[in-house]
Amino acid sequence: MARSLTLWFIWLSFIIYLLFLAPPLQPNTFQPVQVLLSGRIPLINPVVLALFSLVGIWLLIYSCLIFADGRMQPLPAWMFMLAAVGTGVFALLPYLALRQPNQSFSGEKDPWIAVMDSQTTGVILTISTIILLLYALLWGDWASFAQEFMTNRFVHGMSLAFCLFCVLFPYPTLLQDDMVRRGLEPNSQLFQIAAWIPLLGPLAYLCLRPSLLSFRFGNP
Repeated sequence: MARSLTLWFIWLSFIIYLLFLAPPLQPNTFQPVQVLLSGRIPLINPVVLALFSLVGIWLLIYSCLIFADGRMQPLPAWMFMLAAVGTGVFALLPYLALRQPNQSFSGEKDPWIAVMDSQTTGVILTISTIILLLYALLWGDWASFAQEFMTNRFVHGMSLAFCLFCVLFPYPTLLQDDMVRRGLEPNSQLFQIAAWIPLLGPLAYLCLRPSLLSFRFGNP
């Protein structure tokens, strides 16, 4: 109950903050998205572009846990993750708040769960993340990004959402349940890496965790 209430509190607080305390809406608030959709990528600050892409990486990281978890939940996980494509952490938080701790998995993996369960997916996401981080660090205009963070509600909210993705990953039992589901110790060194190293820790976990299927067959 405390876990669920905390997550709902974070969700509501984030909404209130963005509506009333974040930088006000300006005519150019959604300019980065408009420029991106128009294909004029070179006009976007590499830091903003990388951050936008890393939010997508985070959604895929969570998907690698949530779709298997959703098999054992009364909630349609796909509905929350589909909504998260457009709203990010706003749709993810309700799922984390409503789901019940569950450390089992039954049935065969469907093709999508198989992709999300694959270590290859973790490797691809890790390589993509490293490229994006280097792109932002080497070519990004960080002074301009700081200015946009202070004045642009979209960039401001996206930055805070990225931080929330990092903070929430180990908290609402999703990670621990996934580890037990694979025969791993929930308080192992791998958990510490995934929990305490933002972004790269969860990616390392996806690259190293055993498959759901091999665990089931290895432990009849």
